[in-house]
Formats: sequence, C-alpha cells, structure tokens
Amino acid sequence: MRVTQSMLSNNFLKHINQSYDKMGKISEQMNTQKKITRPSDDPVVAMKGIAYRTNLMEGQQYKRNFSEAHNWLDNTDAALDQATKALQRIRELTVQANTGTLEGNQRDSIAKEIEQLRDQLKEIANSRVGDKYLFNGTETLTPPVGDITGNKLDADGNPIYEVSTNNESVKLELGKGIYVEVNSDPTKVFSKDLFSDLNKLLDKLKPENTSVDLADDLKTLDKNINSLINERATIGARSNRVELMEDRIDQQETLATKMMSENEDVDMEKVITDLVVQESVQRAILGMGARIIQPSLMDFLR
Repeated sequence: MRVTQSMLSNNFLKHINQSYDKMGKISEQMNTQKKITRPSDDPVVAMKGIAYRTNLMEGQQYKRNFSEAHNWLDNTDAALDQATKALQRIRELTVQANTGTLEGNQRDSIAKEIEQLRDQLKEIANSRVGDKYLFNGTETLTPPVGDITGNKLDADGNPIYEVSTNNESVKLELGKGIYVEVNSDPTKVFSKDLFSDLNKLLDKLKPENTSVDLADDLKTLDKNINSLINERATIGARSNRVELMEDRIDQQETLATKMMSENEDVDMEKVITDLVVQESVQRAILGMGARIIQPSLMDFLR
C-alpha cells in the first residue's frame, strides 16, 4: 500500500490528539485529586465508589439510631435509679414505723412522706425522652400511669392509679438486620401491684393501726427493690452491647472511608510522574511530526 502525505498527516494528528487527551486527563486528576470525574472514565472504580458510599450512608443512619438508643437506655437507667432510691427510702421509713415505739403523730409523718414518695414513683414511671414515654412498651405517646381513676379512692382512701400493662419491646436497628431492645419492661418495675402494695402499707400506718406488724410489707418492698436492681442490670448489659456495636460501626466507617479514598483518590506523586512522562511523549510526537511532514509543492505556490 502506498503511504501518502495525507495519511502521514492524519496519523500525526490522531496521535497528537490522543496525547492532548492524556494530558487533559492528567491535569484534571491533579485539579480534582480524583482518579475519575465521570463513571465512563473507569466503570470499575465508579461501581466500587457507589458501594463504599452506600456503606457509609448506612453507617451514618445506624449512628443516628445509636444516639436514640443511648437516650433511651441512659434515661431509663436514671429513672430506675431514682425509683430505687425512692423505694429504699420507703423501706427505711417502714423499718422505723415497725419498731412499735413511735407515737401516732410520728407514724403520721412517716405515712405522709411515704405518700409523697409513692406519688413521686408515679412521676418517675411517666418519664419521657422527648415526647416518648419510657415505661409503656410500644404505646410511647401514652403515659403508663394515668391520673386517678375518676378521682376515686380505694376503700382505705388511697388514690387508684390506672397502670398500663403494655410490655412490648421497642427495638432500634443498630446494624444490618440487627435490632436491639432499648426499653424496659414496665410490668417488672412499675406494676399495678407496686402502687397497690404502697397503698396497703399506708393503710397500716394510720394512727389506729399502731400494733400492725409490717414485716410482710418489708418483704414486699425488698422484692420490688430487687426487681428494680435486676432491671437496671439488664439495661446496663444492653448499654454495654450498644457501645460495643457502636465501636464496630465506627471502625467500619473508618475502613470504608479509607477504602473509598484508596479507590478514588489519586497518588499525587504518580500523577506528577505521569505528567512529566506525557510531556516528554508529546514533545517527541511533535518532533517526529516535524520530520515526517515534509514540505509539499503547495508550500512553494504561495
């Protein structure tokens, strides 16, 4: 095949354009510090980048869930701590009242303080995080211990509280397909029996009941206190698990960020080296073109 001047010129232009394209790509990498600026530059790098970003977005969602989980668990633990202290104080007062040496007005003072502590337990049972009640299972927008039923009193003159029995779990997704319960079982800590037992105790502390033995009431208080302590231990165990899971998510986020950087970010030293090499190639191409494209007859007919 006969090689013409036109063929030489076209090949030269083709190679010089390719050289400019490479130079432009290298310059773009230096400016953006990224290997690609569009998926077509390298589909494999682009697909890996999408996967890494998806992992990061999932991790960020889980981290928001971790924040809510900590709010639930921390506030639940604080409420149970307050309730435990209230019941322990009621127990101390009951021990004092059971000595048999107190006068009527002293027993009355103890009864008034226990009454206040009972009402305080109701307020603790109605603790909230934001607008969500902690101790009413999945009915988070309804207080677990309602107002006095029709403002009525029981046979001994004590208020009757409406106490919810909803103990369904509130769960948050803290990992892919991993749900962790963040609420406490209210039936184990703020049951209707708890308030009923306190009302019975108050009835026994009336002035006319000075000879009533309170040993059974102390046993009941111990049982309720132990229930609170056991539930706090359960909440503590969940908190530890959540912290471990959060640490793992943080590690995964760090790893995904590192892998995404390795996948997409350029090695500046390599890019600079490539730029120097490509500049040399371009000079060589230009020099070669000057030798290949010889003057033609048209150059002398101007």
